[in-house]
Amino acid sequence: MVFERVHTPVKDANKSPPKAPICGIFMDFVTASHRQKGRNQALKQRTRSTKLLRLIDLDFSFTFSLLDLLPVNEYDMYIRNFGKKNTKQAYVQYNEDNVERNIQTEEIETREVWTQHPGESTVVSGGGENRAISDATIVPKIDTPRLSNFLRAACQVIAVLLEEDRVASEPNWNLRAQDNTLFFSDSSSQLNTSLPFLQNRKVSCLHASKVQRQTMVSVHDLPEKTSSNQLDKRCILCVWDIWQPSSPQKVLICESKVTCCCFSPFKAFLLFAGTVHGSVVVWDLREDSRIHHYVKLNNCFWTFRTSTFSTDGILTSVNHRSPLQAIEPVSTSVYKKQNFVLSPFSTQEEVSGLSFHIASLDESGVLNVWVVVELPKADIAGSISDLGLIPGGRIKLVHSSVIQLNNSLSRKDTAFGGTAQTLNVKFLPSDPNHFIVGTDMGLISHGARQDLGVSPKLFKPQQNGLRPVKVNVIDFSPFGEPIFLAGCSDGSIRLHQLTSEYPLMQWNNSTNGQAITGLQWSLTRPAVFLVQDDTSNIYIWDLLESDLAPVAKQPVSPDKLVVMTVMGEPEKTNSSFLALVLARTSGNIDIQYLNRKWSSPVEDEQKRLRLLLQEAL
Repeated sequence: MVFERVHTPVKDANKSPPKAPICGIFMDFVTASHRQKGRNQALKQRTRSTKLLRLIDLDFSFTFSLLDLLPVNEYDMYIRNFGKKNTKQAYVQYNEDNVERNIQTEEIETREVWTQHPGESTVVSGGGENRAISDATIVPKIDTPRLSNFLRAACQVIAVLLEEDRVASEPNWNLRAQDNTLFFSDSSSQLNTSLPFLQNRKVSCLHASKVQRQTMVSVHDLPEKTSSNQLDKRCILCVWDIWQPSSPQKVLICESKVTCCCFSPFKAFLLFAGTVHGSVVVWDLREDSRIHHYVKLNNCFWTFRTSTFSTDGILTSVNHRSPLQAIEPVSTSVYKKQNFVLSPFSTQEEVSGLSFHIASLDESGVLNVWVVVELPKADIAGSISDLGLIPGGRIKLVHSSVIQLNNSLSRKDTAFGGTAQTLNVKFLPSDPNHFIVGTDMGLISHGARQDLGVSPKLFKPQQNGLRPVKVNVIDFSPFGEPIFLAGCSDGSIRLHQLTSEYPLMQWNNSTNGQAITGLQWSLTRPAVFLVQDDTSNIYIWDLLESDLAPVAKQPVSPDKLVVMTVMGEPEKTNSSFLALVLARTSGNIDIQYLNRKWSSPVEDEQKRLRLLLQEAL
């Protein structure tokens, strides 16, 4: 763009002479640049719209019919063609469909009502729309836990009453028990072992539940004379309620010979057993009986429960290769925790439910610890990974750890050579981290699951004999004291404290040299324990009455004693009982209810026992 500027001179005498005119050319580049950018942008938009219009095609959004004419029938077509002029249509009813019927039933009055279950409020039902809210059924608030406790207690009482009626009608098998009442018992009863599947079977093991005091299990070996019957080739376990002795509550079968067993520590619905083949088996007593075998015997159907889980399906590297000697739950005691003067360990937090372990010990010194796992849902088709789990089962064992006890049992501590054999194991009730193991050399090993530095490592007798002695049985005090009893094959009984290597007390001639085969603390009195020897004698010890010899002795004959266990209720001070369960060589099982002298707690008995033990230090 070119601009020309012209100046016209003005004559003025007072001003200076005019200057020469100035001419030049100016170009506006800014405006030109904006104009060029606008053209380029418009060209791009036009090109883009052209390309998009090629890609965009119209589609049907919705359709509708402008005319929808139904077909005309012949009559309408005739009327349309004939016309409506000078015509009239009329209809006549001949009353052919007017049929009368006579009925005799009266009309039923109905009313609509509603209900809700379970009720979320006090109003759980009501009438129709015209029914007032106040007319609705108002259910009072129910204390569900209290009702459950009442029903549980009432059912137990009714079951016991029905059992008494059954015993009164069929007293043959129970009358013999009254004749076998021992002198230290107030009364006795007998379990009905005359059932067809228990004939000619000897009882090899008895175990009582620590939480359900009336529940126990008996292990019956193979019959002496086997037959083609499949039951005769299996070991049988019977779960009993001693208040209902006419028949077992549950009947279990096992393919292998059972050497030891125990209940779950908090609820007696799980039963664990060890076999001679080194396997650990579990029965879940809550399972539906329809998934198990049943047999008709003497016009009565019996359900024989197979094991829910067996470690036979686990890898051999973590399983036992020797017969099992003991199986014990690893959990804190169900008794009330107290801080005792003699206790060197702090109590741990109590576990509940299925949060516990099971320990199994074989004769070669391998102590396996298993975790009890409850599956959230049962699979009736079975499990692909858990080969030891029965179809429909929910309980299984997971291997947790292994402890080689032979590493801590050295023969240099004794004068005898060879390899030590482990016989039994017990866990300290107040602290299950600590355990003791009895051997065939008179030594008792002390160990811990989480701490290797325990003291003392071995518990020894006061003097060593000329021959090895087996520690046949050991038992911790159930009242929280860190003391335990040990019964040996030479007839000696040792009372050990967990912090001392040598026993506080030792009795060598209490059984006249007969081997101790059974030993157990009383569940109602802290200073009383019961002993069994291999010549069918029972001894009662009361340390407050005499700490030198037993206060009572009872030979059991002619049907000799095989194994025993102790049952009782220490929590019920007013109605506590102490029962001694005895299995005979004939297969009979007697229950001896000890008299009040041995079962009723004595005032300050635990304090007096503690003073006696402190004096023996």
